[in-house]
Amino acid sequence: MTVRPRRDAARRGRDRRAQVLPARPGARRVTGRRPTTAVVGAGIAGLAAATALAERGVAVTLYESRPYLGGRVGGWPTELADGTTVTMSRGFHAFFRQYYNLRGLLRRTDPGLRRLAGLPDYPLRHGGGAHDGFRHVPRTPPWSALGFAALSPSFALRDLRALDPVAALPLLDVRVPEVYARLDDISAHDFLDAVRFPAKARHLAFEVFSRSFFADPRHLSAAEMALMFHIYFLGSAEGLLFDVPREPFPALWDPLGDYLRRHGAEVLTATPAEQITPVADGGHRIVTGQGERSFDSVVLALDTAGLRSLVARSDRLGDAPWRERIARLRNAPPFLVSRLWLDRPVAADRPGFLGTSGFGALDNVSVLERWEDEAARWARRTGGSVVELHAYAVPPQAARDVEQKGLVEQLHRVYPETSTAAIVDARHEWHDDCPLFPVGGHLDRPTVRTPDPRLVVAGDLVRTELPVALMERAATTGFLAADALLEQWGVRGQTLWTVPNRGRTTALRALARWGSG
Repeated sequence: MTVRPRRDAARRGRDRRAQVLPARPGARRVTGRRPTTAVVGAGIAGLAAATALAERGVAVTLYESRPYLGGRVGGWPTELADGTTVTMSRGFHAFFRQYYNLRGLLRRTDPGLRRLAGLPDYPLRHGGGAHDGFRHVPRTPPWSALGFAALSPSFALRDLRALDPVAALPLLDVRVPEVYARLDDISAHDFLDAVRFPAKARHLAFEVFSRSFFADPRHLSAAEMALMFHIYFLGSAEGLLFDVPREPFPALWDPLGDYLRRHGAEVLTATPAEQITPVADGGHRIVTGQGERSFDSVVLALDTAGLRSLVARSDRLGDAPWRERIARLRNAPPFLVSRLWLDRPVAADRPGFLGTSGFGALDNVSVLERWEDEAARWARRTGGSVVELHAYAVPPQAARDVEQKGLVEQLHRVYPETSTAAIVDARHEWHDDCPLFPVGGHLDRPTVRTPDPRLVVAGDLVRTELPVALMERAATTGFLAADALLEQWGVRGQTLWTVPNRGRTTALRALARWGSG
């Protein structure tokens, strides 16, 4: 892919070295008969694909099994014991500043991104008492890494002396896909052992990234962790500060649904695709509970389990090797989100978000009224607080009631004032549908293109040659999937942006090459 440094840094963000992938040339819109495309899945990837296609005149039908848009970043109504209707979700998500393509998708209905609010810091706290944050750390690499080490109480001089700098050199020049050839066959845990990274700093600096994949570092590819380190820390000058939605997630996705309808798309929620069959003319027939329909092309924008299940029920899709790779995809361990409505407020100096380590299974704590207007309204009316607890990578055999109780007990350790608060109501969400990126699993992951040119795949599980991850990977691959179909119709693609796909300085890149040679 051709990339070039960005020029309009003031409009796009802070990092002047972010890279642009120019839109592939072509007609502005389809001409003649409108091709039809079914997009299966209305999470971020499906919404991005549907948007790019509908904007260019393709007749899009968007299928979503849930009754709401947004997929794993969606929200739904629930009624509390006090009669209040509120919105529940699957937990906190950070909209980082380097999520250029996701933010571009949101700008379709919110040009100024006014539905997002910035949090002032990314604070981290360890059970042993150490505190860290990124507010005062320089954003530009390598000063970001040096500044974090200098300002962090997790780094002692003896720890820095113990590091193996040669083992750490791959972090200085992360490129995709080369990073997978170098590090996919080792776990994130073993890589950090080889670097001799200090334990406290490991928890606070690296497990922030690895556990974002809902995976134990022992089971996560070191390549994915290195890519995360590059995207958020050593490769990007956007830093680790982020935005959050001012209102619950439907405020982001429902306007996109309306935007799609205005562009002629059909949006069908609570309508799962049950089977997809190729037909003789090169198109596909989709079976749902409402019947069968035929389309010229299909975008599969499903989570890991959904993709695996639908392909298993559609035994003529792709070819046998492709279906076998899909069948081998694995899910990350379960995670737990507990949201508590308390009868009294947490202390006024508690941050809106706190990452934690060393507090049992507890990985972070959010005080929602600090940044979400719906929660703030409830807190003002009742005098209470809305607190959310998140546990990543819970052992599959764990007893749910024990884990839920354990999270509340850890909250009392982190914020002692909550131990005297009564829980007015609570919701506990358990899910195990996030993709696992295991050691050696990179080549098994699907790419956007499949053996069938009319069938493409999008989502955060998809393998791509761009430095993107998590929600940004979902949005980016959604646009790439649309682009693969638009190319067949001679229609212009979507301009994309990424963080730099290499180390930022010549000296550091030279060091990395020396270490690999």
